[in-house]
Amino acid sequence: MTRMERRIAETLADKADRLSAEFEARAATHDDCDTFVAENFQRLGEEGLLAVGVPADLGGGDATLDQLADMLRRLAQGCGSTALALAMHSHGVATPAWRWRNQPQARAAVEPVLRKVAAGAVLVTSGGSDWVGGAGQAEKVAGGYRITARKVFASCSPVGSILTTSVLCGDQVIHFALPLDQPEVRKMDNWHTLDMRGTGSQDLMIDNLFLPEGKVILARPAGRWHPLWHMIATNAMPLIYAVYLGLAEGARRQALTLAAPRAAQPATQRLAGEMETALFAARAAHRAMLAAAQANPPGEATVNPVMMGRRLVEEAAIRTVELAMELAGGAGFFRDRGLERRFRDIQAARYHPMRREAQHAYAGALALGQPVDTVF
Repeated sequence: MTRMERRIAETLADKADRLSAEFEARAATHDDCDTFVAENFQRLGEEGLLAVGVPADLGGGDATLDQLADMLRRLAQGCGSTALALAMHSHGVATPAWRWRNQPQARAAVEPVLRKVAAGAVLVTSGGSDWVGGAGQAEKVAGGYRITARKVFASCSPVGSILTTSVLCGDQVIHFALPLDQPEVRKMDNWHTLDMRGTGSQDLMIDNLFLPEGKVILARPAGRWHPLWHMIATNAMPLIYAVYLGLAEGARRQALTLAAPRAAQPATQRLAGEMETALFAARAAHRAMLAAAQANPPGEATVNPVMMGRRLVEEAAIRTVELAMELAGGAGFFRDRGLERRFRDIQAARYHPMRREAQHAYAGALALGQPVDTVF
C-alpha cells in the first residue's frame, strides 16, 4: 500500500490522532507568542477536516455529530487552541447540516453556505457573545439595515471567510451571514489572554455596514429562546465540550508520564485514582450530551440534558487537570512539559453558555413545570 493509499484508508479518528501529534509540537510556540494556529488550519483544510461535517451530497465528509466530537477530542489532546477554533467552525457547519438533513424546507437557505465550506470557506461564529439575548445594533433603512456592532470571541477570524451572527433591531434580533473581507469589518488585535491563546478569537468591529433586506436569514423576538437556538445549542455544546474532554485526557497522559518514577508510592496511586475517577465522570457526562443531542429533536427538553452535561463536563474536566497537576508534582510547573498550558486552557470551559446560574435556573424551571423561554 502506498503512502497515499494509506492516507485514503485512514479513519477520521486515525487522521485526528496523526494531526494531534503534529499540532502538539507547535502548541507551545503559539501559546508563547499569542499567535493564531494558522499552519494548523492550513493542514486541517488539506486533510479535509474543515469540510468533514458537510453532507456528502454537497461535497463534504458527511461526519455525524459523534464523529465530529471524537475528532475534536483527539485533536485537543495535542493542541487545545486548534481544537477549540475548529469546534467553533464545526458547530457553525453542524447546525445548517442538521437542517439540510432534517428540514427539507430549509435546504435552499442553508445549502449555499454548506457548499462554500465544502469549497474551503472557514466560518466564524459569534454565538457565545450574542447568545439568545442578541448583541449589536441594526437601524432599519431603505432596502435593508445599517449594522454597527462589536463581536467578541470571534474564533479563527484571522482565516475566516464568513461571519454568521445576529444583531438587535428594536424588539427583534436579525440573523445574517457576512463576508469578512468587507471594508466595514475590522479585526482587532486584542486576543491576549490567560489561555487558548492560539484560537484567534479577537473582536470584530462592524461599522455602519449596509445589509440588504434579502440577506436576513431569520428575524426572531429578542431575549427569548427560538427553535434556531435550540438547534444551535444542541449541536454546538457537545462539540465544544469534546475539546475540554480532550484537554483533560491530554493532561492525564502527561501527568502519568511525569509521575512514573513515583508509581509505587501509595500517595501517588491515590492521586492517580482520583484523577481517573474525575476523568471517568467527564467522559460519562459527555456521552450523555451526545446521546441526548442525537436521540431527540432540538427543543427545550433536549437543551436541558445537553446543558446539564455541559456543566458536568466543565466541572469534571477542570478537576481532572487540577489533579493532573498535583500528580505531576513540581515537574508540572515547568512550561516545557506542556501540562501548565493545559491547566490554563481548561479554564476556558467555564465561560461558554449556559453558565452555572443560568443552567441551574433552566433545569429547575423545567423540573417545576415553569416556562424557560427567557432563561438563558
